[in-house]
Amino acid sequence: MASIAIFIFLPTLIILFIHVQPTDHKEVAINVTKHFNFPDFTTLKTAHNLMLLGSSTVDKTGRVQIPDTSPKDVVDLKHLAGRAMYAYPVRVFDPVTRTPASFKTTFSFQLETTRSSAASGGGGGDGGGGSGFTFMLAPDEFTVGRAGPWLGMLNDACDEEYKAVGIEFDTRENVEFGDPNDNHIGINLGSIVSTITVNVSEFGVDLKNGEIQRAWIGYHGQDRFLEIRLGSDSQGYPTKPVFAGKLDISEFLKEYMFVGFSASTGNFTQIHNLISWNFTSTSRASLRVPSLETCESKIIIGNGGGGGGNLNGFYIFMSVVLLAIVALVSIYYNHKRGREKPNVVAMLPEVKERPRPPNKPRRFTISEVSSVTRCFDELHKVAHDERSDAYRGTLLNGCQVVVKRFSVEYFKSHGINRRHVCKQIKAMSKLRHPNLVPIRGWCFDHQETIVVYDYVQNGVLDDWLYGIGVLPWSRRLKVVRDVAHALNYLHSQNHAHKNVKTSSVFIDVSVRALLGDFGFLMPGAESNRLVEAIGQPTDVFDFGVVLLEVVAGRNRYRSRTESSSESNLESDELDSDLLQWAWTMHEMNKKERVVDERMGLVLTLDQAVRVVDIGLLCTLKENAGRPSMSEVTEYLKFETEIPELPSNRPVTLFPYTSTTQLCGNPYMCASFK
Repeated sequence: MASIAIFIFLPTLIILFIHVQPTDHKEVAINVTKHFNFPDFTTLKTAHNLMLLGSSTVDKTGRVQIPDTSPKDVVDLKHLAGRAMYAYPVRVFDPVTRTPASFKTTFSFQLETTRSSAASGGGGGDGGGGSGFTFMLAPDEFTVGRAGPWLGMLNDACDEEYKAVGIEFDTRENVEFGDPNDNHIGINLGSIVSTITVNVSEFGVDLKNGEIQRAWIGYHGQDRFLEIRLGSDSQGYPTKPVFAGKLDISEFLKEYMFVGFSASTGNFTQIHNLISWNFTSTSRASLRVPSLETCESKIIIGNGGGGGGNLNGFYIFMSVVLLAIVALVSIYYNHKRGREKPNVVAMLPEVKERPRPPNKPRRFTISEVSSVTRCFDELHKVAHDERSDAYRGTLLNGCQVVVKRFSVEYFKSHGINRRHVCKQIKAMSKLRHPNLVPIRGWCFDHQETIVVYDYVQNGVLDDWLYGIGVLPWSRRLKVVRDVAHALNYLHSQNHAHKNVKTSSVFIDVSVRALLGDFGFLMPGAESNRLVEAIGQPTDVFDFGVVLLEVVAGRNRYRSRTESSSESNLESDELDSDLLQWAWTMHEMNKKERVVDERMGLVLTLDQAVRVVDIGLLCTLKENAGRPSMSEVTEYLKFETEIPELPSNRPVTLFPYTSTTQLCGNPYMCASFK
């Protein structure tokens, strides 16, 4: 029947097509100009035209400040990144002629060294250092790059696809990136390793002296010529550029990109202030205009007898008749098929979604996910439990991801509200923090519930704690602080993780901890309101257990066989529950015995015991002293006194109040995990 409809419809198209006459057009070259000016950032226009991402803000004096120092609870400014971008895309490339746009920009800025950095000294290629300030052209307005030596410009999770152009004003020497010193500018083309570096000390410029500096950057697209001038704002326009030469950036440009600034801190902190900014760009474009030819020559004029007009009228009449026949046949056929197969759902073609920026979370189709995981091949499976399976895969753009596929049977057997879970996944995919594993997308096709995460290369914390070798105390302390920052951010956004454990903590190439594998499911919770009420206190309790596991270098639960095999442990230490044992050691005033002795002398014992105290504090009852994550984050800085622990262990050790009746055994609650 479908072939009959096509057979009838094709002659109709042919009849209509023979009367379509092309219209000649010609292209006219024009200039597309974009200009904006921010003398300061206090006006209402700033709020509409400037987009602040990550740790960035406009302070009371009207300056853009990266990192944001305004929150009262911010004491440690290390490992933060932020951006300030013009909120609308700017045309920087003509795809027809492959010519970059010409642009001129000038901006004044000030780099303030904090006391902690001044006391620590400068120089060196510390992997966590790298404070710097960058003017950049970015492909999207959603990404906040990594902190430290990445300057907030790039994120190593997908740097080959994320092409950005930047001019960095760097005050840290990172030898691994080829920096000449700690007072230079670099031109970065799609990489954090500078293509060109200039020692600005040779031009009498000191980026770290606290003065207001001004940069003038000009690029001529037709000639591929870049010129950079830099000097003190009080001394006016420099007579000599710090760099002038040929540079082709067309390979790293899209037609429209976002312009702005990024900055970051590492182990050494620095406040980056943008005071004013002026930008103008001009790009070539081809404007299509109608030709001067009139349409009179295309009009068919009939003879006096009207034969041509009658012929045209006949064609139109036949076209209308054939179209009506096709419509009636289609209606009849669809109606008949619907009566014969009432349970069959017509498979419509997938709706094409609008193109999205590369790092913005999006919906994946089941065919895309199947392709990524090779049809959920067992060889690609990296994790499995009763709730879900996790697979490693690679997207078409080359980015490595982890695909978590929840079990349909588990949803049904435990009465999980799938709609609520899907809503949570979409909401949490919008969250971005340096210590959270980004959610790249989701798939809810055909009753599937699938989450796509970025892949973190260095594995999970379990591998580092219990694998070969011993994780030093300094790394352990950094990991728990990173996780605390991630949880504090989640709670500040009115979310909860609901699956905090060492296997949910991932370690990246710079030994930064990222919290992932979100617990969207909480079996036994019959209402969404109840889940939200217990979610955050549960996170705090579980984080306390993670603190004890990190300090002790062992899982909370282990078998008697495993414990008794360690001959150096006494009989009172052979309890299978680390949390019980830690409280017992607290009652005996022997908390130092909880500390992993494998660390040897590479340990600050007072700090480790204090972390044990914080861990025990997190396991108190909700209404009997359990702190919030913001308080825990402060305690881990070792600058705030922690409340005194009770002399005896609480009667129950449970993530949330047992009156919720989510578990028959309020002490162990094995089904909770």
